[in-house]
Amino acid sequence: MTRDLFAADALTVAPLLLGSRLTVTSDEGAVTVRISEVEAYHGVGVPGRYDPGSHSRDRRTERNASMFGPPGHAYVYFSYGMHFALNMVCSPEGVASGVLIRSGEVVEGERLAQLRRSAKRGHPAPVPARSLARGPGNLAAALGITREAHNGRDLFEAPFAFAPPETPPADIAAGPRVGVAGEAGGPAFPWRFWIPGDPTVSAFRPGRGAPRG
Repeated sequence: MTRDLFAADALTVAPLLLGSRLTVTSDEGAVTVRISEVEAYHGVGVPGRYDPGSHSRDRRTERNASMFGPPGHAYVYFSYGMHFALNMVCSPEGVASGVLIRSGEVVEGERLAQLRRSAKRGHPAPVPARSLARGPGNLAAALGITREAHNGRDLFEAPFAFAPPETPPADIAAGPRVGVAGEAGGPAFPWRFWIPGDPTVSAFRPGRGAPRG
């Protein structure tokens, strides 16, 4: 897991992230997630197909500026007024391309991840292990990700840390992205990648409303 990996576009990078381990450290402690599901998004400057599902599909804005930044940095956005989502910026600086980290298995720091998820839910009941980081909002909550603290930060410096897969996935599945509206969430964009049979992978649902990415 080197910065050179992220110099490629998101569609190339996305499946290569499966099985890798992402750690985020804070004053509360550290949580590590084994990545099981990702989605690729392309924007301005990426050659090839126009991606109508991406935040950066047309132009740079204050919100999506980090997606145009150096490869190997974080792009964090607030989704539906409810939760944060973590993306890993790809492609050379000035080109908008990123991988949304959709789901993973909490392999270290489960107690802290449980406390964070309980606080987010407003309910003290424990969350099943398979669901702790299942879905981008839950994953960000388990890792303690916020836009204020992590947007634009270098993924190769504290509070982030990467480790390659202990065992590379034996198989990788691909299909439409989850919850993305219109053509961008259909079979024309099989830009979601996951580890088949992994219980932490989120269920597919079609998109409604505005695009995202």
